Amino acid sequence: MNATPKLRLNVLDQSPIRPGSTAREALLETVQLAQLADRLGYTRFWVSEHHNTNTLAGSTPEVLIAHLGSQTQHLRLGSGGVMLPHYSALKVAENFRLLENLFPGRIDLGMGRAPGGDRLTAHALNPSNTFSEQDFVEQLMDLQAYLRDEKVPDTIHERVMAIPTTPTVPELWLLSSSGQSGLFAAHLGMAFSFAQFINGAGGPAAVRQYRERFRPSRELAAPLANVAVFTFCADTEEKADELRKAMDMQLIRFNRGEFRTFPSTEEVRNHRFSTEDQAHLAFNRNRVVSGTPEQVHVQFTQMAADYGVEEITAVTITADFQDRLRSYELLAEAFELSAPVASEREATLV
Repeated sequence: MNATPKLRLNVLDQSPIRPGSTAREALLETVQLAQLADRLGYTRFWVSEHHNTNTLAGSTPEVLIAHLGSQTQHLRLGSGGVMLPHYSALKVAENFRLLENLFPGRIDLGMGRAPGGDRLTAHALNPSNTFSEQDFVEQLMDLQAYLRDEKVPDTIHERVMAIPTTPTVPELWLLSSSGQSGLFAAHLGMAFSFAQFINGAGGPAAVRQYRERFRPSRELAAPLANVAVFTFCADTEEKADELRKAMDMQLIRFNRGEFRTFPSTEEVRNHRFSTEDQAHLAFNRNRVVSGTPEQVHVQFTQMAADYGVEEITAVTITADFQDRLRSYELLAEAFELSAPVASEREATLV
């Protein structure tokens, strides 16, 4: 009988601006977290794209990835993700080809079609954005053509190429909180990441459908998927419950259209959920995993089995940065992660 594959763990970091903190401090904390994840043996470290918000500092993942690459050695670095409808496929291809040249074999290009903010801001970013599924699929096909240096007669690809050229290409991932982009990923032979931290229902079915309909591509011979979930791991159940309660409060605020910084420890301890809040708590239950290392290990193992995946991405936001770091440390210990040995080339870069 084959042994169960060891679960790989990833980080999705949104550069949250903590209460009383600044955007610069949030970005420096992202760098510090990436360095910790690199030492602990996490596989991927993705950064997000959000706009017109005072709670998150991550607006430009490709810029942040470039800096993180110079500060780490082993991690695969990626976008979680680039909101493709805001941009031209050519510019995205060139951004990530440049990153792939700088950090060969370490770049993931994760893409989504959500606004990453409100519709007005999306229009300001790209006044031609129609929010059309067909336009999005055409952009994905254009992107593949640019990354493959395809010379397609009677199209833009016959005369325009994405530079700089590179012998390798980033891994292409479609990110989604529904099944639709999973079908796009299957059709185009891309990897698929389901955002359970956004939608707590339907994830395993979406990944199963992606696998069933997957068509091999030049870049990916077999389906590759993962799942991302809010995660709070702490030394005690009481501490884990406190961290989870803060996220519960924040999600309820979002549901009400209140976009404020993350609740402070004092706010959490003094807060009492209303009867109306209980319905929101039940709805959001599957978006969050929390507990001691042993409890989170059990939950992650079951989640990986339900999805049929070998990697899970943890999304952790806390009012105290040390709690965020500790959560990832405990998670790494629970799954016995270990950093790969630096290659000779990597050693010269330190």
